[in-house]
Amino acid sequence: MSVISDDIKNKNFKTSYLIYGPEEYLKLQSKDSLIKALVSDGDTMNFNAFKGNDVSAKEIIDLAETLPFLAEKRVILVEDSGFFKSTEESIAEYLGNIPDSACIIFMESEVDKRSKTFKALCKNGGECLCETPSEKMLVSWILQKIIKEDKKISQNTMNLFISMTGMDMTRIQSELEKLLSYTLHKDVIESEDVLQVVSGQINNQIFEMVEAIGNKQQKKAMDLYYDLLALRESPMKILSLLTRQFRLIWEIKSMAKRGERDTSIAKVEGIPSFAVKKYLAMARNFNRDELTSGIEEGLSLEEQFKTGRINDKIAVEIFITKYAKK
Repeated sequence: MSVISDDIKNKNFKTSYLIYGPEEYLKLQSKDSLIKALVSDGDTMNFNAFKGNDVSAKEIIDLAETLPFLAEKRVILVEDSGFFKSTEESIAEYLGNIPDSACIIFMESEVDKRSKTFKALCKNGGECLCETPSEKMLVSWILQKIIKEDKKISQNTMNLFISMTGMDMTRIQSELEKLLSYTLHKDVIESEDVLQVVSGQINNQIFEMVEAIGNKQQKKAMDLYYDLLALRESPMKILSLLTRQFRLIWEIKSMAKRGERDTSIAKVEGIPSFAVKKYLAMARNFNRDELTSGIEEGLSLEEQFKTGRINDKIAVEIFITKYAKK
């Protein structure tokens, strides 16, 4: 985001920008900030937006060549065009010839850095890669918002909050707004507030289910499963997440055995670093063969359901019964 922030601050804009990466929140923030800085409120004459892979390169180029009306720039937003997934020759060639009176903003889900279009934009425009921040940066970002509201939060409560929201910034923003509203008349945000307000992810209960399975607590695992069914969660979604957890444990266990640090493992898996220790503790209850078998069993049961050979609820019960058996 720094290239866009710097350009907005200095009011020195490039003729093209590419916003891409896995973090949707930062992509939207970058796009909105750039458009707000370039387009006057209500100016529909000098702003055009396109979305989808049927976008016409010729139409974009023709618009960019059209002088803006009573404005410094004509701004063109192009989303998910596919121009950067494979080379779009006309766009790649035009990126070095865009007039100063125009600015084309590309926001893409898929980008091939080997493509001619990508290389041309990096040479002539501004590349903005939006990646999920590290846990440390996320904590700092959350803390700034909390301090801005004249509130305090302990490290343990912060850890609980992140464990319940996950690392997705859009979800964090949504849950934090609810938490700040709930604690409007309090100076300190406590764990009880987080537990009361934040919508716990299904992953938290799935984690507990896998933990119960590893400890051979069949009844507890089944109770957690029925709780999720009562909340109208799909049995196949539950099975998919159970299979994912088995794969996650297998991968973390393998990386730890190779001597990888917790911070490196957390970055690869996209989880908070403190969660790695929890997974490693859980991994002691499973050997590699059990984890591999669990992954294969989950995929097999899902396939059996899709082909009509098994009931979805029973499929999950079979999985739990098999791997929680003493």
